[in-house]
Amino acid sequence: MLGAIIGDIVGSRFEFNNIKTKDFVLLDLDDSFSTDDSIMSLAVLDMFINNKLNSDEEVTKTFRKWGRTYPHAGYGCRFRDWLKEDIIRPINSYGNGSAMRVSAVAWYSNSEEEVIENAKKVTRVSHNHPEGIKGAVVTAMCIYYARIGKSKEFIKDYVSKYYDINFNYDDLVKNYDFYETCQQSVPEAIYCFLISTSFIDCIRTTISIGGDCDTTAAISGAIAEAFYKDEFNDEEWYSKIIPFLPESKNGCRIEELLKSFISHKKEILNKQ
Repeated sequence: MLGAIIGDIVGSRFEFNNIKTKDFVLLDLDDSFSTDDSIMSLAVLDMFINNKLNSDEEVTKTFRKWGRTYPHAGYGCRFRDWLKEDIIRPINSYGNGSAMRVSAVAWYSNSEEEVIENAKKVTRVSHNHPEGIKGAVVTAMCIYYARIGKSKEFIKDYVSKYYDINFNYDDLVKNYDFYETCQQSVPEAIYCFLISTSFIDCIRTTISIGGDCDTTAAISGAIAEAFYKDEFNDEEWYSKIIPFLPESKNGCRIEELLKSFISHKKEILNKQ
């Protein structure tokens, strides 16, 4: 969850100006910012903390509340129009937005079955295309597996059932372009996690291949947070990202939600 927001903020200034190297300042107070990846991730977190998963209508209203409260976060055109609507209907999207926002699912679900069910609940209201659903479910499962201590080899074997992840890092740096679909960003993001050596290396690796790097880094960062949990300091990262997030308003209590998540995360990790 925090990893998704960190990845988003770090990648924000390189999304349309790819850097193609790991050598860059991680957070820049002048140029880094949070985007729709962070806002929609917080919306999903809100659903779990405040019990808003009981119906597609509740889920849709929560997304729209957050989207309308923070309308200039950089949403895709179709999703931006969906946020403005009043009717409850999906838009058959397979954009990578379904995967970048799903991280809370893995921290508030207690089994593989729950992860799959909850990932579908927070996805189908907009991204109901099979590829949109798959991107969200596979991402959430990777985070969940990392959270409960599964190895990278286990995660790789799981992902390989759904995506070809036989990439070469140098080829990606040279040739990977800007894609906003799940099928052309989720596998690349997961690959970057799999070849990483630490949380920060995961973020740097993901940014360095280019493309829609705030979103791919949100995806890989969410998995890396769970996998490298022993080195991930929640309070330290919380203090680093808060300056880049918008102010809480209209019932969207960002600081309160994140502090609640940190407490919840500590509790479940202590039980494992």
